[in-house]
Amino acid sequence: MKKLLVVCVFALLLVSMVFAGGKKEDENTIKIGGIAPLSGSVAVYGVECTNGVNLAVDEINAAGGINGKMIVYIAEDDEGDPAKSVNAYKKLTTQDGIRMVIGSLTSGCTIALTSSAQAQGVIQIAPAATAEAVTDAGNYIFRTCFIDPFQGSIGGKFASENLKTKKAAILYDIGNDYSVGLQENFIKEFTKNGGEIVANESYITGDKDFNAQLTKIKAANPDVVYLPDYYGTVALIAKQLRNQGIMTPIIGADGWDGLTDNAGEEVLNGFYSNHYAADSSDPAVQAFVKNFKAKYNKEPNSFAALGYDSMYLLKDAILKAGTTDTKAVRDALEKIDADYVTGHIKFDEKHNPVKSAVMIELVKNADGKLEAVYNATVTLD
Repeated sequence: MKKLLVVCVFALLLVSMVFAGGKKEDENTIKIGGIAPLSGSVAVYGVECTNGVNLAVDEINAAGGINGKMIVYIAEDDEGDPAKSVNAYKKLTTQDGIRMVIGSLTSGCTIALTSSAQAQGVIQIAPAATAEAVTDAGNYIFRTCFIDPFQGSIGGKFASENLKTKKAAILYDIGNDYSVGLQENFIKEFTKNGGEIVANESYITGDKDFNAQLTKIKAANPDVVYLPDYYGTVALIAKQLRNQGIMTPIIGADGWDGLTDNAGEEVLNGFYSNHYAADSSDPAVQAFVKNFKAKYNKEPNSFAALGYDSMYLLKDAILKAGTTDTKAVRDALEKIDADYVTGHIKFDEKHNPVKSAVMIELVKNADGKLEAVYNATVTLD
């Protein structure tokens, strides 16, 4: 009878562990979750970000982990679909017992998770979601990147002060919060600096033909065209824009990262705001680029750098807190004030990083291939 009782108790313990989703963390590991588009139309963002996170994990673990504990990183693919982001989050937090999440990448996918993360006390770090509303859910939500109002303003300032342009045209996705937010703040900064918006045209997500809008833009005779969208759409627009004979400079934002592998000469004389420059002389950047190239045999883009920094932010906060308790780690993150690959980071009251931005120029290299190179650092007054 005693044997039967022991067997029953043991069986019940096993069942409870299964239904608890393995929530009890191994005493020698720290589990951190990741949600990113590893497939789909914006997979270049998610794959590169995850590569950056994994490089950081390798380095941290090789150096002895965090307080002697090894990081176990569990990455889930949301395909850039908010509904799938929610499913990935539920899987990580229930089945895997994750209490700290890096992701997702796009603003819509990230915002789909923030209310749940805040309510459950799960730390969420958004590497690249730039929409202002991302951190509105509460004090468990952080981001590594700058926000759209800042980035749009950087584009406007660069257009007026660095390129010395006076008349700007804009073509943006009216159904995309990212694109809308950028165009609004570009307008504010460009006009504040004495510029004029001579055309402001829009399209709907998924459109492929932009010639009607570009005809109006050409007629307005702008000095510069602002294209705030992701690289796939920008490549389509730029080709049609140049085919219409609009040869002005074109400006965009961090969604352009990926154009070097997905566009051609149509994006030359193009500039975009970004989080870091791979050709920076900063020793930390040089070390990151060298190690990334050694592991992945290619140069890291900004999403890789943001993913890398996101993991190091968590590592530094856990060290400072001396525990993986999320309230303590959250409090430690709020006090971060240190240098990272994408710049010096400290957080404002909304958990947005206070930092500058770089402007990247698309040029042809000696081999005739498209290359993204540092052009300028821009800081708002």
